[in-house]
Amino acid sequence: MTHSPSSTTSTSTGSDVPGSRAPDAPHLERSLGNRHIQLIAIGGAIGTGLFMGSGKTISVAGPSVLLVYVVIGFMLYFVMRAMGEILLSRREYRNFADFTGDLLGPWAAFFTGWTYWFCWVVTAVADVIVIASVYLRDLVPMLPGWATPVLAIVVIALLIGLNLPTVRAFGETEFWFAMVKIVAILALIVLGLVLVLTGFETSAGPSSFTHLWADGGFFPRGFTGFVAAFQIATFAFVGIELVGTAAAETRDPEKNLPRAVRSIPVRILLFYVGALVILMSVMPWTEYSADDSPFIQVFATAGLPAAAAIVNLVVLTSAMSSANSGIYSTSRMVFGLATQNDAPRLFARVSRRHVPQNALFLTGVMLLASVVLLVFGLGESTAFSVVTTVSSLCFMFVWTMILLSYLAYRRRRPQDHAASRFRMPLSGVMPFVVMAFFAFLLWAFTGASDTLAGLLATPVWFLLVAIGYVLIRRDGAHAAQREEFRARAAREKDEAARWRTEPVERV
Repeated sequence: MTHSPSSTTSTSTGSDVPGSRAPDAPHLERSLGNRHIQLIAIGGAIGTGLFMGSGKTISVAGPSVLLVYVVIGFMLYFVMRAMGEILLSRREYRNFADFTGDLLGPWAAFFTGWTYWFCWVVTAVADVIVIASVYLRDLVPMLPGWATPVLAIVVIALLIGLNLPTVRAFGETEFWFAMVKIVAILALIVLGLVLVLTGFETSAGPSSFTHLWADGGFFPRGFTGFVAAFQIATFAFVGIELVGTAAAETRDPEKNLPRAVRSIPVRILLFYVGALVILMSVMPWTEYSADDSPFIQVFATAGLPAAAAIVNLVVLTSAMSSANSGIYSTSRMVFGLATQNDAPRLFARVSRRHVPQNALFLTGVMLLASVVLLVFGLGESTAFSVVTTVSSLCFMFVWTMILLSYLAYRRRRPQDHAASRFRMPLSGVMPFVVMAFFAFLLWAFTGASDTLAGLLATPVWFLLVAIGYVLIRRDGAHAAQREEFRARAAREKDEAARWRTEPVERV
C-alpha cells in the first residue's frame, strides 16, 4: 500500500528553504556533467590518505587493515545514501549545510558549514605539506632545505589558479587528476597480480597471496593493532561526501548524484581493498614503512626504479587532486554561509564567471599555515599526523550531522521519504548503527598518544564556533531565521501527522 501521489507533495516553498535565492541574487551555475561528478566522487575519496597513509595502517594492523577499510566504507556508504536522498528531496539545496539548517535549525547550518570548511582547510594544509616536503623533494632531491616553504607557496598559487576560471575548469582539472589516479591504481593491481602469479622474487622472498595470512596471521597485531588502524584509515575516506558539495553546480542531479553514490561500494572494493591486497601479496606487510608510500616501496623493492618514479608522480597528482577538491569545497561552503548571513557578505560575491572568488582567496590565505609549519620544521609525517587526526574528527562531526538531519527528515517529511526514488536502504536502523560506529571511532582515537592529543584539541574548534554563533545570533536576521524555522518545523509536523492518518490508495 502506498499513499496517493497528491499526498506526497510538500507545501514548503523555495523561500522557506535555506539556500533558496532571489532571481537576481549571486548564484552558482550548473556546469558539471555526469563524467565530472563521477570522477569528482572518485577523486575526492582517493588522496593522500590512501597513497601516503596506507603505509602506516599496514604497519600497525597488517592484513587486517583490509577489514578496516571495508567496515569504514560500508558505514560511510549509508551516510552518502542519507545525504543523497535529502539533497534530491529539494532542488533548492546547494549542499548539506543547507539541509542541516533546514531540518535541524540555523545553528546546525552554522556549525556544519564552518566545521566542513575547517575540515577541508586542515586537509588541504596536510596535502600541501606532503606535496612540498615529500613528493616534490623526492622528484628534485638536490633542492636546498629553504626551498620547501617556497614550493608550498607555488603549490598554493597553482591550486588557486586552477579554481579561478570557471567551475567547469575545476571539473575538467579534477576529471583528469582522478583519471591519473584510477589508471595508476589499476596498473598497480595488474602489474602486482602478474608479480604474484609468477612468484616474483623480492628481497623478502617470492610474491604470494599467502603473505596475507602466513606472516603472523590475518591479525598479526591482535585486536589492539586492528583498532589502531581505524584511527589512520578514517582519514583515507575524507572527501567521500564531496559530491554533496557539488550538488548546486551539477547538471541533472536527479540522475547524476545517485550514480555517483551507488558507485561507492565498487570504488572501495577496487581502489582500497584491491590495491592493498596486491601490495601485501607482492611483499609481506612487515616490509612496509609507516612513513613512506607503499605504492612507491613496492616498485622500488621489485627493482623497477623508473616505475617507482612514475608512481611518485602519480602520488603527487593524487595529493594535488585532494587539495584541489578541498579548495573547491571550502570556497563553495563559505559562499553558502555568506548568503545565509553566517559569514561576511563579502564572501557571497561571485565573479562574472559565477565563481565565488573572495571565498576562494580566503582559503588560499588559510593554506599559508602549511608554509608556517614547514618553516618551523613540522613537515612530513609529524605535521601530517597532527592535522589528519583533527581533520578526521571534524569530518566525523559533519557525517553525524548528515545522519541527524536524515532522522529529522524522516520524522517531519515521511511523504517525501515515501516518494523518493533514491531511498536509503535500511533507513530505520542504519543511521543509529553508523552513529554507534562513530562512537567506537572516538574510543579508538584514544589508543595512541598523537591521536589522543588531536582528540583533546579538537573541542577548541567547536568552542570557537560556538562563540561565533552566540555573537551572530543576536542579529535581527538570525532571530527571524530561528522563528521561521520553528514555524516551518511545526507546520511540517502537522502535515506529517495528517499524511500518516489520511486514507491510503493502492497504486
